[in-house]
Amino acid sequence: MAQEIERKFLVLNDSWREDAGPGAYISQGYLGDAKNASVRVRVEGERANINIKGATLGISRSEYEYSIPKDEALEMLKNLCLKPLIEKSRYRVKVSDHIWEVDLFAGDNAGLVVAEVELASEDQPFEKPAWAGDEVSDDARYYNVCLVNHPYKDWDDC
Repeated sequence: MAQEIERKFLVLNDSWREDAGPGAYISQGYLGDAKNASVRVRVEGERANINIKGATLGISRSEYEYSIPKDEALEMLKNLCLKPLIEKSRYRVKVSDHIWEVDLFAGDNAGLVVAEVELASEDQPFEKPAWAGDEVSDDARYYNVCLVNHPYKDWDDC
């Protein structure tokens, strides 16, 4: 079984930019409101994929991902995916032995900035950079699939 182990943190400031690679624009959408899994379509540059993730809350989830033709992904985003689409720019930042992904959201989720680090096991040690703040791995509001129905712009405390 494919497994994703990822920890997610709020970003405190822009100091991560000093070590960031070039950003990539991502547009993604979700096919329906499934209880047991989310099905995501994503276009990032010239690449496109479909991804199925278990709906488990926490840092470990089942995950399956497959490349698909970009033109078909764009059709699915336009015609089949729930709206609004998730729009963000992703930057990769090397911190010690790990690559962190920093997402700057746009559209209905503008103002939200989160960073994720993927791990090989739940107890794998990693260096948390100074720009990474509170961990939100167990807070479903920060899952991209939840941001479709409850965008950041509508949060009372943002």
